[in-house]
Amino acid sequence: MATMQAICIREFGGPEVLRLETVSKPDPGDTEVCIRVHAASVNPVDYKIRAGSYPTPNRSPGPQILGRDLSGVIERCGAAVSDFKPGDEVYVFLDPARGAYAQYVCTPASLCAKKPRTIDHTTAAAVPLAAITAWQGLFSHAQLQPEQTVLVHGGAGGVGHFAIQLAKARGARVITTVSTQDIEFARTLGADQVIDYKTQRFDEELADIDVVFDLVAGDTQQRSWSVLRANGVLVSTLGEPQQPPERKPGQRGIGYMASADAGQLAQLRQLIDERSVKPHVSARYALVDAARAHAQLEHDHVRGKVVLEVT
Repeated sequence: MATMQAICIREFGGPEVLRLETVSKPDPGDTEVCIRVHAASVNPVDYKIRAGSYPTPNRSPGPQILGRDLSGVIERCGAAVSDFKPGDEVYVFLDPARGAYAQYVCTPASLCAKKPRTIDHTTAAAVPLAAITAWQGLFSHAQLQPEQTVLVHGGAGGVGHFAIQLAKARGARVITTVSTQDIEFARTLGADQVIDYKTQRFDEELADIDVVFDLVAGDTQQRSWSVLRANGVLVSTLGEPQQPPERKPGQRGIGYMASADAGQLAQLRQLIDERSVKPHVSARYALVDAARAHAQLEHDHVRGKVVLEVT
């Protein structure tokens, strides 16, 4: 039986429960491809699952491989796969049943997209989950239009830094809230106005916002209703927004979870290769150092993305 190295969890807990193990190498089904993983992204959902807080706390997970997005090279194709061939470089937003913290992953070919040619595997791995989350929030749910104004809360993070760039590429005016140390970074991403949430109150400076893209929740989300125009929309990745007792006519709140979409990855590839979107990787770790990567993302200030380099 062929084997591979993977980071597994066998109980919930802190980063220390992430362990490098030898496990069986997967074989692709008829409609699947087997990818040799070059890099896998680390996302907040990963440490939430590891800690047992998402999606089903207080249940033993058994052996589980984390990680929802990756970049790599196709090694084998199932009998029914015709769109890809061995040797193709791809990047993927995996379904929840798969795990990217491994040397190999089998996934439906329908979820794969050709990797952007202008970036390496490590940078490409940073894209799928975070960029698709931003894409679907702004365009699928908020239906952001050119010349509208969007307020992005948390614009320096993994999803936020993609949201700023995607909104600008769509022709929108972008305002973002970030910490003091990220002001210049947000400007380099194309933000038209940057608000330091540590020293400024956005709700005292802004009004008539068409779309609020909320990556923070809590008090920030609640204060956002006051700056949203009538018929404006507040979209959040952190659950269904709690609407205030009194709000302007037509205001809507939408909570959502991103889903894999190879077509959107193909559009993102074009934007990246055109240099309209530039993924930012703040830290790279070896696969064996997954616990350190989790600790950084969970407890430290992270600009952009953290990525595991597998091979």
